[in-house]
Amino acid sequence: MEGTLEQTDAGPRLCFIRHLAHPPEKVWRAITEPEHLSAWFPDTIVVERWAVGAPLRFEPAAGTADAFDGEVLAYEPPTMLELRWGTDVIRLEVEPAGDGTKLTLLDTIDELGKAARDGAGWHTCLDQLEHHLDGTTPPWSASDRWRELHPAYVETLGPEAATIGPPAGSLD
Repeated sequence: MEGTLEQTDAGPRLCFIRHLAHPPEKVWRAITEPEHLSAWFPDTIVVERWAVGAPLRFEPAAGTADAFDGEVLAYEPPTMLELRWGTDVIRLEVEPAGDGTKLTLLDTIDELGKAARDGAGWHTCLDQLEHHLDGTTPPWSASDRWRELHPAYVETLGPEAATIGPPAGSLD
């Protein structure tokens, strides 16, 4: 397990730090360009252009959930993107680290009870991102990977962080 949970003034926040063997420019494209986002982000992001205040539309896979809105909260290319994803605030930070990139993903959540669910979810997404950047295909499906990771997040984060399970239809 690599995600951690911390309490902030804004609420519970999941934190992931990944060291990627790719230049920051490549990682930035992977977190902002639709053709790359589709390889790892859980929803299709509809955005006309990345800019502070720009509206976002998140479209989950067909039949898994209803589409919902968001907004770009901060945008500092090529180092930081922050957005409202439904009730969550997601912040992605990109910085050079040796021959590669340090990527930090912060997810401020509205309910502690979904921390284990979302922690396993973001861990899976970041694994998918790493495979995408490497040009490889994961040897598992996203739902299988989530099922593999979730028990460790429940155990580490505690029962109060695991009162909300996966959305209906999301693990089919």
